[in-house]
Amino acid sequence: MAIPINRQGLIDYCFRNLGAPVLEINVDDDQVEDRIDEALQKFRDFHMDGQRRSYIPIQITPQDIANKYVTLTDEVIYVTRVLPISNSFAAVNMFSMKYQMYLNDFYALYKAESLQYYVQMQQYLQEVDALLNGVQPIQYQRHGNKLFIETDWKDIQVGQFIIAEGYVSLGDTPEMWNDSWLKKYSTALIKRQWGQNLSKFDGMQLPGGVTINATKILEEATTDIENLETALRDSYELPADFIVG
Repeated sequence: MAIPINRQGLIDYCFRNLGAPVLEINVDDDQVEDRIDEALQKFRDFHMDGQRRSYIPIQITPQDIANKYVTLTDEVIYVTRVLPISNSFAAVNMFSMKYQMYLNDFYALYKAESLQYYVQMQQYLQEVDALLNGVQPIQYQRHGNKLFIETDWKDIQVGQFIIAEGYVSLGDTPEMWNDSWLKKYSTALIKRQWGQNLSKFDGMQLPGGVTINATKILEEATTDIENLETALRDSYELPADFIVG
C-alpha cells in the first residue's frame, strides 16, 4: 500500500479508495483541491494531532500600542492566556517581596533540612498575587488574528516582549498526510462531491444497462462525514481549557 506523505499522495489515496482507476471519479481537480483544504482546516482546528500548545513571543511595536491590540500569525488557532505583563511580587528590585524573602531567609533555607518552607511561601505569594491581580483578561479574534489585552497600554513599552500561551496549527509533515482520520474524512468529502456532480444524471441508464445511482453515493458520503465529525469531537479533540480567549 502506498502511504501518503504529501498532498498529492493523499489525493491519490482517496481516489483509489473510491475505486479509481477501475472507476472514473467524476470530480474536477479544483473541486478536489477545495475538499482537501476543507479537510485540512477541520483537522487542524479540532484534531489533537493537528495542533500543539505553544508559547508565542510578541514584541510590542508602536502600531500595537496605538491599536491597543497585537496581531498574531495565521497559524495561531486560539490563545488561552497571556503571561503576567507586570507582577509586583516578581519584579526584581529591592522593594519586592521576593527580593526581601531571598535577602532575609536565604540562609535559613540553606540550613534547613528541607525546602518545605520555601515551597509554602511560594504558593502563598502566588495565591496573594492571584487575589490581588487576578488573571490577565484577553480576547482573541481569529478572523484578523487580533489579540486584545485588557490592560493599561501606557505601562507597556515599545520593544517589550509579551508571552502568549495558545495552540498553533502544525505545518505539513509526512506523518500528518497518513493520519487515518484525515484520510477517511478527505475520501468522504470527495465522495460527497462526486455524488453531487452526478445528481443531475441520477437514474440515467448507461449503455449496458447500468443505472446511475447518485442518491446512494451522496447519502453514504453524508453519513460517513457525520460519523467522522462525531468521532473527531468525541475521541480526537483536545479537552477544552477553562480560560480561552
